[in-house]
Amino acid sequence: MSQLLRTRWIPVGLIVLAVVVDVVTPHDVTSAPLLMAAPVAAAPLLGVRGIIGVGITAMIVHALLAQVDGTFGWRAGVANQITLAAVTALAVLIHRTLRRQDARARRAQQVAAVAQRAVLPRPPSRLGSLHIDARYVPAESEALIGGDLYVVQNTPYGIRVMVGDVRGKGLGAVSAVSADLGAFRYAADEAEDLPQLVTRLERALLREGGRRGGQQQEEGFTTALIAEFSTDLETVRLVNRGHPPPVLIDPQGGATLLGASEEAPPLGMSDLGAWSAPVDSFAFPAGSTLLCYTDGVTESRNAAGRFYDPVVRLPLVLGRRLRTGARVTPGQILDLLIHDVHRHADGRPQDDQAMLALHRSRDDPEPVPAAPAA
Repeated sequence: MSQLLRTRWIPVGLIVLAVVVDVVTPHDVTSAPLLMAAPVAAAPLLGVRGIIGVGITAMIVHALLAQVDGTFGWRAGVANQITLAAVTALAVLIHRTLRRQDARARRAQQVAAVAQRAVLPRPPSRLGSLHIDARYVPAESEALIGGDLYVVQNTPYGIRVMVGDVRGKGLGAVSAVSADLGAFRYAADEAEDLPQLVTRLERALLREGGRRGGQQQEEGFTTALIAEFSTDLETVRLVNRGHPPPVLIDPQGGATLLGASEEAPPLGMSDLGAWSAPVDSFAFPAGSTLLCYTDGVTESRNAAGRFYDPVVRLPLVLGRRLRTGARVTPGQILDLLIHDVHRHADGRPQDDQAMLALHRSRDDPEPVPAAPAA
């Protein structure tokens, strides 16, 4: 029996409890308050007919108990009956108010979901032999939009990817995400290499911060991991600007952290100085998966205060399946990761989590479709 069905029995339980209390207590002790609580408890759990049914049942039970006790008079009988009828009517009003509020909340969530799909569309599921999937887990279930982002784009220079996390929360962060994605989509098609791409992104973000002004101009920044796959998918090149490094999962389930050879600050901070962001190249064998994520994953802590470590946990989560030869899709990898992080944090996510998995298939090698020239 589901949790919802179990809670719907609460009003009935209150009526039963009222009968028990009336039977085991002296005649001058009334259980009417428990009976009055039954229709109120039914307000968020049952429909209008159910609430009225509970109210009528409570009135009948009260009348029978008063008759048995010989206390059915004006004060202990009729007055309580009138009160029960009034409480039932109030419960119906509460129910309708809750329904209206719930409908407004659902509409707001639907609007937020549409806005998220518009701002952060799902990446293509496949580009040649590269299979792609993504997940977004908000820290609060009601908040469908946040400041984390991911984007995959096939360009004249190869498949390019960005995973990022903008500073801030709420609508300001959503605006920054939109600006970041727009800047990347334009620069990814125009820049001939990753250093040029990063430079164009930096300029675009600085211009956007200047237009918004205020704190966004002074303190706005985006941590970003930018990846570029060679045309044969044998190599992945990375530029890391203050972002958690990705993990390379080999065909046997082993996990390797692809750390940057040199630390670099987030995008949008070049006014504070000039930094070089080296391009690091890594082999990307067939059957491997590149797993990218935001700090909502690595900063998830358990009750002892330990951070989640994907390099340690992923081989335990994936290794057994991969060693037995089972096929694990990028979406399944992400779902397993989400479940493991949720379990590690005891169901208490501290921040939004954006995840992107890119798997190079070895069973169906296909060339990456050519992108239009810039």
